Amino acid sequence: MTKTRQGHNVTTGIVNSLGVAIVTGKYSTRNPFPIEAELCKQFGSSRSIVREAVKMLTAKGLISSRPRHGTSILPEAQWNLLDPDVLRWLLERKFSLELLAQFSEVRLAIEPTASRLAAMRATPETVAPIRHAIERMEASTRGEEDSLEADIAFHVAILDATGNRFYRRLEGIVDAALRTSIQMTNRAKGVPQADVDAHRAVFEAIEQGNASLAGKRMQELIQEVIDLVAAEQAEKTAVAAKAR
Repeated sequence: MTKTRQGHNVTTGIVNSLGVAIVTGKYSTRNPFPIEAELCKQFGSSRSIVREAVKMLTAKGLISSRPRHGTSILPEAQWNLLDPDVLRWLLERKFSLELLAQFSEVRLAIEPTASRLAAMRATPETVAPIRHAIERMEASTRGEEDSLEADIAFHVAILDATGNRFYRRLEGIVDAALRTSIQMTNRAKGVPQADVDAHRAVFEAIEQGNASLAGKRMQELIQEVIDLVAAEQAEKTAVAAKAR
């Protein structure tokens, strides 16, 4: 591994560690964000690596760092929730059904249209990765593939099949959100993995170039997620009410 690559991995590790600490509320007025020297000591890293990590956290909207003013944690309203890392930290470390519901609503605005575009522009080359993802999902039912990774690959392949550079830029946040969403919804349904037939129906509509049907089938998939999250929220509210 090159020295540059090693430095990148160390920086990424520091960003991840500090990012998780920030979103979980570790730092406060009583426990402020560490100064540069403290971070160097904590992670055993050089000032240049620590400074790069701080720059990355600043770009994600988590902190504000200014000369002579120090570093401070920004309010959650200023965090870049469309950054895959921030979304992942929130969903994994500070999970809330409300956050998952809101992101599922965003998916409802994105993925059905992406499916329609993928169908309209379908070619053997663009459809192949979606087909491969379906094959992986089918293999997962036999224990030959990771069902979560196969499911994510399916949704990401559709974004890529749009041929639209902006949809492709959404792959990271969809991947991050699905890692929590899929596991929660499968658990709520009492099944170990997603409904392969429902996903295959989306794929077949795309392969056939049926844009309207592709969008409808994807909308049904995501609406099921929204309904399951709503049911979980209602149950949680009912349990809390009984406990009062």
